[in-house]
Amino acid sequence: MVSESEVMVSVDNGVLTITLNRPQTKNAANKALADGVNAAIDQLESDPDLRVAVMTGAGGTFCSGMDLKGFVRGETPYIEGRGFAGLTEYRTKKPMIAAVEGYALAGGLEMAISCDMIVAAEDAKFGIPEVKRGLAAGAGGLYRLPRQIPERVAMELALMGDFISAQRAYELGLINRVVESGGALAAAQEMAARIAANGPMAVAASMMVVSQAQDWTLEEAAQKQGEYLNPVFSSEDAIEGATAFAEKRAPDWKGR
Repeated sequence: MVSESEVMVSVDNGVLTITLNRPQTKNAANKALADGVNAAIDQLESDPDLRVAVMTGAGGTFCSGMDLKGFVRGETPYIEGRGFAGLTEYRTKKPMIAAVEGYALAGGLEMAISCDMIVAAEDAKFGIPEVKRGLAAGAGGLYRLPRQIPERVAMELALMGDFISAQRAYELGLINRVVESGGALAAAQEMAARIAANGPMAVAASMMVVSQAQDWTLEEAAQKQGEYLNPVFSSEDAIEGATAFAEKRAPDWKGR
């Protein structure tokens, strides 16, 4: 495992694991953490052998949000073009899974919901409590949450600032899986491994269509989908996938 300032990264069979590593502050995001996440995202995007990323937090929690002591000092954990903690305003070209233990609060929740999937421990807590500090969830919570859960529930979270449990988040469709305490990272890495075994072009194109489809009208959906999927169907990987199936062997993906 290699240290990148206050972020650690490791690689295993095409899966990049990004660990927020400020446990003494419940992984509150400062500029150094944002720089570390930014560098990890660069690694994910630039290395063709990396297929999926998992983001987690050290010390039994995901992220408690912005480091308020740093904020008071005038420090902001934002990366131009990528947003809070180097993530919340950026659409990665490869899937990201958040593995949540403990708390995903404020900017921490906004980081989690910027990922494509979320796995959470059964005792995890989620919320955007910024209003309790005279602030607002300005790193995407106010516009991402009503796209991912019912608007009235998003309004409640935004205006009251209270937390919800992992089970409630699962019932609302905000997270994909609830696992036993301490098991979020292993479960997320298992999901990531299954994704990494699939055709990389097909995964990337499917991810982009699913993430954008709700913004398309029915009249334009087929055409816009085709822009992503046509290269997949005409790729070497498509032939390899069908051939491997017929030959009852694992495919050897080329990403082209």
